[in-house]
Amino acid sequence: MKKFRIKPVSTALQAQLQKKIDQKTKPLGALGKLETLALQIGLIQHTQKPALSNPHILVFAADHGIAEEGVSAYPQEVTWQMVMNFIQGGAAINVFCRQHNITLHVVDAGVKYIFPDNLQGLVYNKVAMGTANFLKGPAMTSEQTARCINSAAEIVSSIYSKGCNVIGFGEMGIANTTAASALMSLFCDIPVSECVGRGTGLDDKAFQHKIEVLTQALNQHNKHDTALTMLATFGGFEIAQIVGGMLQAAEHGMIILVDGFIATAAYMVAQAIDPAVKDYCIFCHQSHERGHAMMLQAMDVEPLLDLHMRLGEGTGAAVAYPLLQSAVAFLNEMASFESASVSERSDSGSTQRKTDPTSVL
Repeated sequence: MKKFRIKPVSTALQAQLQKKIDQKTKPLGALGKLETLALQIGLIQHTQKPALSNPHILVFAADHGIAEEGVSAYPQEVTWQMVMNFIQGGAAINVFCRQHNITLHVVDAGVKYIFPDNLQGLVYNKVAMGTANFLKGPAMTSEQTARCINSAAEIVSSIYSKGCNVIGFGEMGIANTTAASALMSLFCDIPVSECVGRGTGLDDKAFQHKIEVLTQALNQHNKHDTALTMLATFGGFEIAQIVGGMLQAAEHGMIILVDGFIATAAYMVAQAIDPAVKDYCIFCHQSHERGHAMMLQAMDVEPLLDLHMRLGEGTGAAVAYPLLQSAVAFLNEMASFESASVSERSDSGSTQRKTDPTSVL
């Protein structure tokens, strides 16, 4: 596997950036999370005048062998059918990317289907026709895992070379909440029964079956294995490729938009491989999938949004992106007390305008 060289984000400009934020014409902290976001973006780009350039979202799609255990409410062919929907522009992620001028690429990481050659809008990066059933053995070989990480890194580098400095990662894969639940249990040390959600809408009987399948699979696993071994055992081709994409994006100093439950599971693997990746990540939303809130809490991160979404596809990242635009815009364009000739807060907490109040009427 490629050796990534990720530099922790420098805090050298933190005082200057915070001063710039505090001197905007507003009470201290009045823009809330937008101020925290502006500070993070400025630190990532190491400038007091950050800019968002050529935003992209990559949706990685793959199938999972564990689906044959009946852990999803939908049949496996929905994976390739949804990929075709992405290509045709009809999915939620297409709508949101068009709305916010985000470039979308769909990646066949390992879908159990042969797509037509030269299908416009599809990146061909298939490792195999889905993973193996991890109830019977590892989902991936170590060679497949390394190939996923390395090839996704190449895709991200290609996008970076075209001037992209902000990238989000989405996914599509029937049964991938099962894989993510296993990874969450291992990385967060939380009983799997608390990690499992209803995914695509399981009824009570199927939900309990999903827990039983995962419990059996995890009981067969050596919990002292490395992050890569755990990824190979329980992950998916799309999850592994998101891991490689995140690591490469961080190496390039890009802003990383972390989507929901599946993408966060991939992030946990990436962070275990290189903790510095966290500096570049913005956690976009809290998924309504059962385990995601506990996952975020275990990592001590606070997402931007909580809209009860649980669709995947990178939709949380796309919906949150305008908040980054607002954070950058206020930092770069909002007047300061000095430039607007407005008095700053006094010791007593009162303020007064230096300008004629009738001039803005």
